[in-house]
Amino acid sequence: MSDQLKDTYDAVIVGGGAAGLNGALMLARSRRSVAVIDAGAPRNAPAAAVHGLLARDGTAPGELLERGRAEVRGYGGYVAAGEVICAWRDGDAFAVGLADGRAVRARRILVAAGLVDELPDIPGLARRWGRDVVHCPYCHGWEVRDAAIGVVATGPMAVHQALMFRQLSADVVLLSHDQPAPAGERAEQLAARGIRVVDGAVAAIEVAEDRIAGLRMSDGRLVARDVVAVATRMRARAGFLAGLGLHPAAHPSGMGEHIPAEPDGRTAVDGVWAAGNTTDLAAQVGAAAAAGAAAGAGINADLITEDTRRAVEAYRDPFPAGTEAHLCEQAAGAARHGLEDATRPDGPGIAAGTEHA
Repeated sequence: MSDQLKDTYDAVIVGGGAAGLNGALMLARSRRSVAVIDAGAPRNAPAAAVHGLLARDGTAPGELLERGRAEVRGYGGYVAAGEVICAWRDGDAFAVGLADGRAVRARRILVAAGLVDELPDIPGLARRWGRDVVHCPYCHGWEVRDAAIGVVATGPMAVHQALMFRQLSADVVLLSHDQPAPAGERAEQLAARGIRVVDGAVAAIEVAEDRIAGLRMSDGRLVARDVVAVATRMRARAGFLAGLGLHPAAHPSGMGEHIPAEPDGRTAVDGVWAAGNTTDLAAQVGAAAAAGAAAGAGINADLITEDTRRAVEAYRDPFPAGTEAHLCEQAAGAARHGLEDATRPDGPGIAAGTEHA
């Protein structure tokens, strides 16, 4: 990405993933000046392919983003590399500051910087992330079908996650790890689906020949597994919004923190929108792109409303008080300098009383 940023845009989009790029596409096609500032750290970078995206299933994440950047640029949008670290009010608009010292002004902001997956502190887990350590059955489920899957209970949705992966394999084990073993109705559901529960903490992920061999328990047992599924704590990348009084809030699911937003992406701060994983922690690529499109359309509509209001004001009062005063000052100034004829209808340089030929 080599686009040079200008000083001012109709909209600046923070984040160049599916949500940000689709928002930019909508705005650029509406002839808005738009810049996407992307830190280059997509959430799905470790994955081999994007799944569940109609007509693009199996596409490598990098290829999908490059296609999106080209489409945005094709309509006159800018896509530039950079990390946004702060944002603030600048008169009737906004400004965002980048880590390299640059600042860009914008009438509207779309926050689509995604989220950070915080993994459990289990040795060996992070190194396999996006390969044979997975989290989403819709993103990776087909690829791990019929494998021996171990679901590590790390969040409020652990039993639900185990039941989801049971749809894809008959060999699923739930490891209680640092949570109480399921009881009551939840335990009955697991038993009915043939999901065994293993009590005790997971001490490490065992790997052999670049493949997961199993989960080593704190008491020394090895639970043989081919794949590990784990729920992450998801945290929106939104700390730079603090200067605008906008802060991440706990997500209703208990799975992390997000920026609350309306269905069209409006946040609690007028002029700031959010889309994709910034506000919807569970959104896959398709849903994030759709949300970006909705936010882009919403921003364009909001700008149209503002542009129309300003046009009506100018239409009603073509010579505001300041402009009228300036014109009067110019006329008075000419008279003071002995150019009394400068404003005569018969023009300067024609003496009074002289008849036209």
